[in-house]
Amino acid sequence: MDLLAAVFLAPFANMADNPEFVLEVVIGGLLSGIMYSLVALGFVLIFKASGVFNFAQGTMVLFAALIFVGLIERSVPVWSAFIITVAAMILLAVAIERLMLRPLVNQEPIILFMATIGLGFFLDGFGQLVWGGDVHPLDIGIPKAPLIIGGILVNEFDLVAAAVAGSLVAALVFFQRTAIGRALRAVADDHQAAQSVGIPLRQIWVVVWSVAGVVGLVAGIMWGTNLGVQFSISLVALKALPVLMLGGFTSVPGAIVGGLIVGVGEKIAEVFWGPTFGGAIEDWFAYALALIVLLFRPQGLFGERIIERV
Repeated sequence: MDLLAAVFLAPFANMADNPEFVLEVVIGGLLSGIMYSLVALGFVLIFKASGVFNFAQGTMVLFAALIFVGLIERSVPVWSAFIITVAAMILLAVAIERLMLRPLVNQEPIILFMATIGLGFFLDGFGQLVWGGDVHPLDIGIPKAPLIIGGILVNEFDLVAAAVAGSLVAALVFFQRTAIGRALRAVADDHQAAQSVGIPLRQIWVVVWSVAGVVGLVAGIMWGTNLGVQFSISLVALKALPVLMLGGFTSVPGAIVGGLIVGVGEKIAEVFWGPTFGGAIEDWFAYALALIVLLFRPQGLFGERIIERV
């Protein structure tokens, strides 16, 4: 009986008694969810261009952050380091297209997926070889002081991260409406059909992987500022999985909404059910919620409808 009360009664009683605290937890969850969305955006971009889940996206986030922080440690100004890292991620996209994707055009999706696994392990090992395995502190001047807004405690860093993510989403939504964005959707539907109408598959892949690399850099900077640039950042991709399952693998807005839902759900579960179940409750909640959504909507909340091909 005590366990049932701790699960089904006590948390809701606490919420009813402390509505302002509940609002604070929800806002904190929304702002935390933005961080998950930044990683999920990279997955969505690659999936829309190739129809393949990019196993290496988490490692790309880490790799971009390592280049950025490594340049700063060598006294390169922040904006110069950012521009150089963007150029490096574009060069990486060109190399991926030339050496990995071009030989695999029109191959089965599972082949491309296995190739991204190999890419992930390569970037992980190469990053450790060049930059070492130590934790690299990253401070680019983003404020982290707590703010009291209307009686609600908010972290300045979370507000900055939300503004950055909002700007990225606006840019990516505009990108989808351009000629390149329409070509991207055509490539995702059918490689051969896209090539037959004159869509340059190779250039599209370079553009998409470059954009995904830049999104990964922004995500790496945000996570690195919060946690330090370390190799465990690559595991943040696991946090993006329930976000993708909720929002849909083909939807940029879905990546944001899914991140917000997961962020709020994890925070509420951690604060109100965590004392009963321990620290693993937030991860369990995120995946359980994603699985429930998939039972009723396999493509996710905003994903494109899945049509069975005969």
